[in-house]
Amino acid sequence: MLCRIGDVEIWRILEINAPYLPAKDLFPDVPDVAALIESRDPGAICPTSGGLILPIQGFLLKTPSHLILVDACVGNHKTNRYPPWTGRSDSRFMASLAAAGVTPDDVDYVLCTHLHTDHVGWNTKLEDGRWVPTFPNARYLIPDSDNAAFAEIAADSYTESVLPVIAAGQSEMVTPGHQLGDCITLIDTPGHTPGHVSVLVKNGAAEAIITGDALHTTAQCWHPDWQFIYDTDPDQAVTSRRALLEAASEADRRVLGSHFTLPSIGRVKANGEVFRWEEDI
Repeated sequence: MLCRIGDVEIWRILEINAPYLPAKDLFPDVPDVAALIESRDPGAICPTSGGLILPIQGFLLKTPSHLILVDACVGNHKTNRYPPWTGRSDSRFMASLAAAGVTPDDVDYVLCTHLHTDHVGWNTKLEDGRWVPTFPNARYLIPDSDNAAFAEIAADSYTESVLPVIAAGQSEMVTPGHQLGDCITLIDTPGHTPGHVSVLVKNGAAEAIITGDALHTTAQCWHPDWQFIYDTDPDQAVTSRRALLEAASEADRRVLGSHFTLPSIGRVKANGEVFRWEEDI
């Protein structure tokens, strides 16, 4: 178990922990960005490739009433534009789920923070040449604005990992403010994608926020104005990022960064006009 928020258990479901693209390609407008990231988060830059080490992980929430998977990573046998994610055949994601004592049949909800390929892959699995829902008893909660945008493009990740759960009648289009039980609320953080949401977990006096892709590195706490290459609306993403960090700081929320260097959990503190990251010990 990664942490407990009141009566809610949060488990890490890790699929990949490896270098991604070079930091200079991900934040092209930031001079010496690799050195800046390394100064704030030692070990985040692969010394061999210069790639930013990005965990690909989901989070399993065990609430008093539901089992909720937040984001379903890359998946197996998928068609992806990024070669290391193409045609995978790997058991780590399912092994992580099993380590949490859960089978795919047990999951009540799959909650997509957004519809990028590394957040929806395990939504489906290949079975007899067809893409079918991996979680047969789950409702898949999909941000409505993202679905509208991604359906229009109809890229491989949408047709393989999203459309089949809609066709199976297991999807529900949701908007910010949507609640699951008494503990889970979707928070509006658009900019990375049109309908991007982060996930607030609140039980009693304890709170946590799962960032999704509102941030990609803890260095963005100090530099929330850094624009990520794959943000569809970079200015809006900056606004969302600042609001998420400010709210987390004011409420002393634990922050679970979907792509933060492991262990990916800590708190943000106000630091003048920006913030600083404090890893949980």
